[in-house]
Amino acid sequence: MTAHGASREALAAARERLDALTDSTSVDAVQLGDELAAVTALLNREVSLRRVLTDPAQPGEAKAELAQRLLGGQVGGSTADLVTGLVRSRWSQSRDLVDALEELASIADLTAAQRANALDDVEDELFRFGRIVASNTELRAALTDRTASKAAKSELLHSLLGGRANPTTERLVTRLVAAPRGRSLEAGLESLSKLAAERRNRMVAVVTSAVPLSDGQKQRLGAALAKLYGRPMHLNLDVDPAVVGGMRVQVGDEIIDGAVADRLEDARRRIVGQ
Repeated sequence: MTAHGASREALAAARERLDALTDSTSVDAVQLGDELAAVTALLNREVSLRRVLTDPAQPGEAKAELAQRLLGGQVGGSTADLVTGLVRSRWSQSRDLVDALEELASIADLTAAQRANALDDVEDELFRFGRIVASNTELRAALTDRTASKAAKSELLHSLLGGRANPTTERLVTRLVAAPRGRSLEAGLESLSKLAAERRNRMVAVVTSAVPLSDGQKQRLGAALAKLYGRPMHLNLDVDPAVVGGMRVQVGDEIIDGAVADRLEDARRRIVGQ
């Protein structure tokens, strides 16, 4: 989610509340994610309700009471508390509230994966699935077909991921495909990958090489990039024989092209010079 002004502040506060909730092992993070996703779908569908809940002319407490009446008995107390906190906040535009709910739902699921020491697996699986979709036009067409039912898409994804990927990965991808909300599949997967990386306060580098990198090369590259960018780095690795004699590294919007040795040496020189 790219938030501005009031929405950015509201989202930051909501993420802090979510972290506080999920710090308690008594909170079921998977259930929390599912319920937040259900509220996301409701407010995405009910535009008039969304506008009422984000109307800056209405008192925050009145909006919170309305949300509580609507959700009472439908979701757990933790979810209701998060939603009422969200509607008390000010939002730059009504759509930002739905974007925030969707992001919180994904973070809750990623937190569940982190608790199970499976966050690395989920990061890798999201990246791999993105690569599969990018290389398989028929699969991409089936998953983005607006005439296909959500049930059919979910069944297709389960046949592909069920038992092969972490349950968190399957849930996140299924939600994205069922409700893309105007995003491309690739953009949605990239957003999920970034959220996964943020759970460990690290960045993501997409590394494409002509041949698979050795463990030593991966460790050196990861360490060099971490020092260059000042944050831990997660490497998403891909192989493309067209990258003859070198590799391509993308960190955010920045792309580094060049031979492996040249780029590692350049990274070493820059580190030493700091």
